[in-house]
Amino acid sequence: MTIPEQLRADAATLATSLEADFVGTEHLFLAWLDTATGPIAETMRSAGLTSDAFRTLLATGKQRRRGPGPIAAPGGLSSQAQRVLDLAAELATAEGRTEIDRDDVILAMIREPRGALARALSEFSLKPSKLRSLIRPGSNDGGRADAAVRPKREPAPPTVMADPLWLDHPPRPEPEPRPKPEPKPPREPRPKPEPRPKPEPRPRRDPETDDIPHARPPERPRLTPPPKPPRITEPVTAKRRRLPLSSLLFLAVPVAIWLSQIQADPVAVFVVACLGVLPLAGLMGTATEHLADRTGPAVGGLLNATFGNAAELIIALAALRAGYVDLVKASITGSILGNLLLILGLSLVAGGSRRSILSFNRTNAGMGAAMLALAVAGLIFPTLFHAVHPEALIGVELHLSEAVATVLAVTYGFSLLFVFRTHKPLFGGGGQGGLGGPPWGVWRAIALLALATVGVALMSEILVHEVAAVTTTLGLSQTFLGLIIIPIIGNAAEHSTAIVVARKGQTELALQIALGSSTQVALLVAPILVFAGAFLGVAGMNLVFTSFEIVGLSIAVVVSAFITLDGESHWFEGVQLLALYALIGAAAWFI
Repeated sequence: MTIPEQLRADAATLATSLEADFVGTEHLFLAWLDTATGPIAETMRSAGLTSDAFRTLLATGKQRRRGPGPIAAPGGLSSQAQRVLDLAAELATAEGRTEIDRDDVILAMIREPRGALARALSEFSLKPSKLRSLIRPGSNDGGRADAAVRPKREPAPPTVMADPLWLDHPPRPEPEPRPKPEPKPPREPRPKPEPRPKPEPRPRRDPETDDIPHARPPERPRLTPPPKPPRITEPVTAKRRRLPLSSLLFLAVPVAIWLSQIQADPVAVFVVACLGVLPLAGLMGTATEHLADRTGPAVGGLLNATFGNAAELIIALAALRAGYVDLVKASITGSILGNLLLILGLSLVAGGSRRSILSFNRTNAGMGAAMLALAVAGLIFPTLFHAVHPEALIGVELHLSEAVATVLAVTYGFSLLFVFRTHKPLFGGGGQGGLGGPPWGVWRAIALLALATVGVALMSEILVHEVAAVTTTLGLSQTFLGLIIIPIIGNAAEHSTAIVVARKGQTELALQIALGSSTQVALLVAPILVFAGAFLGVAGMNLVFTSFEIVGLSIAVVVSAFITLDGESHWFEGVQLLALYALIGAAAWFI
């Protein structure tokens, strides 16, 4: 199979996976980029234009068709892609070759880049003239790459002067000079035309003496259309505005405060307080997004990292002050499990219900899997030290946990620098999508964020105060509350956002929410809780977890990595993640 046939077959496969109606120039370029070698390919990769980056660019910017009719048959080459292959053949023929190589194809593509290829070269600051000079030195001609296919003119044979010694070529006789034409006689000037006599002015009519009255002709009567019958209109009824469910849930906040004051049933107070946390957590996330939109991508990424899991962090701090150490530890691992298995599983099911194959950035998925593996290692080492040295003092385990927490927090800081500064194009700038309306003012966002934070803190105090009574009444353990109940309440806003955007086709954004939130809990929330326990003097607040939590977390990280590292998924893999989450929840119920 020749190189054009191989590229065309690979491009057809890529077009099918990207749900394109025909094979375009962007698919030929993506097929070339997957297997390209040489100086021009190395230059593109060093500038950041990799196959994954180009796939992300194709996903963010849809190409629009021109004209009312189809450009090509389904699955066939577009007219522009066919011109690229024809020009590559002309380039090879001009150099005396019969076979087309990959350099001919890329030279034909960057001759006049259009569409996604032109946007990619412009975004990564790659000039076509410099790229052509890497393959054809001296071809930097200002964009006229087709100069190579023009045939060179052969020099004309030298003119042979006539020599009298050559008998075969006698000199030609000189032509006789042509007679000069006789000068034409000068033209006689034309006689000037006689001036025309001016017409005599018409006499003005006198209305008194003339028979014809000096007046304007009568105007024609205008035809007026008959009046239209009155239009019968039905009475317009005002549309009823439906209040969203989150607005109704705000009523749970004063109800929880009232039930706590009258010392009502602990289970009822616990349930109402949980419902009150849900809209407050959503309000915190919305205010943070609007504030990040005002402050720019760098500060916005830091704000999202700080307040992304603020509701869950406040609940954990309230439980830590009350002395529920097992509940706080279980909430750390439960939040990671909920993001990896519950959020990601529901997102894949929601997105796969409309599309057979879901594609996303493998670089982002690989970084998330690596960061989660590091987090699991940070949680395993203190637990392994406790298993090997059970006689060690609590202070030694605390100091080891503090050292591990410091390493995890520093690594998380470098990950923010990687995503929002040095490699921002690979992750789409770290944005979290549109705001869904006009942006708020800075002071409005800060005021609502402060009110929501105070509300979550108040609901957390009420919720934690009833933990002992709820565990006794319902027969639940602190491990089950921390693994299942608390993470679902604290991350409800992120859960709903990831599912909604995945159903709209934004699988990349849903994956960033699930993996980013898990990484944030493991590398930021867990170290904060360790240092908060040391500051509050709570004994036992370290990174030593139970064997059940460590094994369940390790299995979840490995399974999610297997599903996301290939850059593609479908709805059944989401079902598998949900099944694993149900197994862990069933096991936690009986602890």
